[in-house]
Amino acid sequence: MSLPPPGINQAFCDVSALEAGYVTAPLACFLTDVGDDEFFTVPTLSFLVRHHANDDTVIFDLGLRKEWKKLPPGLVSYFTEQLHFQLNIKQDVVDSLAQGGTKPSDIKRVFISHLHFDHFGDAALFPTSQFFVGEGGRALVADGYPKNPSSFLPIDVISEDHTTYLNPEEWPPIGPFPHALDFYGDGSLYVVDAGTGHIQGHLNFLVRTSTDGGWIYLAGDSAHHWNLLTGKSKIGRHAHFGCAHVNAEEAEKHIERIKRLIKENPRVRVLLAHDEPWFDANKGGPAFWPGKIESL
Repeated sequence: MSLPPPGINQAFCDVSALEAGYVTAPLACFLTDVGDDEFFTVPTLSFLVRHHANDDTVIFDLGLRKEWKKLPPGLVSYFTEQLHFQLNIKQDVVDSLAQGGTKPSDIKRVFISHLHFDHFGDAALFPTSQFFVGEGGRALVADGYPKNPSSFLPIDVISEDHTTYLNPEEWPPIGPFPHALDFYGDGSLYVVDAGTGHIQGHLNFLVRTSTDGGWIYLAGDSAHHWNLLTGKSKIGRHAHFGCAHVNAEEAEKHIERIKRLIKENPRVRVLLAHDEPWFDANKGGPAFWPGKIESL
């Protein structure tokens, strides 16, 4: 295994899935060699991570917000009129928390994997939480809408008074990843720098889920489809739909790191933010809060 082995009295975390809306999108936005008329519907997943010893609770991503039509008009028109996305948010992250008797005020910390509309949710619903965002997101927020009328990001997407920007430049490596932060200092939760391929400031989570070697890797939008991790498909670069990543070459490098993680560590469960096959197999089951995802 390329990941650090467990120590004596090893700390770990429980991970629970949270349903946070659905997106229907053209598959050609994400994969090569598919028809322009092929669409797929995927979940938007958030995750509740609870430290097993101190009960500290954090959320990884807030998913979609119910009032998404109030987002910057350029974003709404681009995704609905040009890309023909359809959104369905009957249940957002707050509704999912409530199923386990949890309120937003119970959440100390919220990590936003990256500043895309299907991940940053509605921070106003978590006024007492401390937010964590990758350093690369700082400039995006500062140039947000309406200061920049063409920005897809509302300038109040997060509260500056409650936000810490994480700079991964000096974080040490872990496994195949060049930079990772041991968040609690006990080897239970690592914040992984996902590079600049998808968008600036993209963060992933590497969570130790047992005392004897189990892990979950929350990959965010490092890959939007499992075909990219199995090698069956390549990242889409479409004349009309564009590319889901700002730098496809860098995104491919990070995908290769995740593939190496899987190859070298058989007890790592990798979950994507839009993990359709995992969701279809687990929807409504014990992997969702107030249950937990079983460790490998």
